[in-house]
Amino acid sequence: MSDLADRDWRLIRDEPRDGATQMALEEVAARTALEDDVRTVRTYSWEPSTLSLGYRQDADTVDWEFCEREGIDVTRRQTGGGGIYHDRYADISYTIVAPADEVPGDLMGCYELFCEPILEAFDRLGVDAAFASAEQGAIYQPSCYLRDINPAHDIVAPATAGDEAKKISGNAQYRQRDVVIQHGSISYALEPRKHAGVFDADIDESTFVDRVTSIRDEAGIDREEAVETIAGALRDWSDARESTWRDGELEAARALVDRKFATDAWVQDREVLEAGEQ
Repeated sequence: MSDLADRDWRLIRDEPRDGATQMALEEVAARTALEDDVRTVRTYSWEPSTLSLGYRQDADTVDWEFCEREGIDVTRRQTGGGGIYHDRYADISYTIVAPADEVPGDLMGCYELFCEPILEAFDRLGVDAAFASAEQGAIYQPSCYLRDINPAHDIVAPATAGDEAKKISGNAQYRQRDVVIQHGSISYALEPRKHAGVFDADIDESTFVDRVTSIRDEAGIDREEAVETIAGALRDWSDARESTWRDGELEAARALVDRKFATDAWVQDREVLEAGEQ
């Protein structure tokens, strides 16, 4: 249990939602943390499967025809880094939202704190995972899982493999309205064809397999058990109560989807429409 556990936390085991809604809900959770003094941990998945672009990523790096053909949505995150293909089955995602004045002010310290439950979940799953022990150079910078591996926030497995360990989770943070939001992608299984195909580049599937591993490959756990274990570790870390989104939060998220995360202006150019423009 973390030092934050004496505060009011909720755990949301979220249902599958489209990518624009998942990103909008994070901003809504930030508002709830500030206005209602309720912090959030949650697990979630993406339906349909979605490519989330890093905040500053050039939209020209996307193979738009491939995404359309495969039924893959595209949205843009508030966090930096490369694009991540979030497969409906192969990806497990999580979010942690808390007021900034309750967490370490330095980025490294905050990553260390917020990744505690994720590393605990891997331990419970029997996956030998840890922060990367050394940097690894980028193979293809626009892809989160193929860009450089950073010991500050990239988790690799098996940890005993040292420099040969493969990435199993990417984690990122941003601050909004005095709230820290961390989200992460955890690789449950590998979908190398789609991970490579969403980018407008000639990436061999073997390149992805050589760089990335998954819970299923490392421990043979079924997906439902993996999701439950990750949710349990987040709950225990924060001493969170089981909860769901409020109707007002879902309504606010829908408005944000229409004005931001589902618009071409945001996805292509990072522009947010004013109310009434959509």
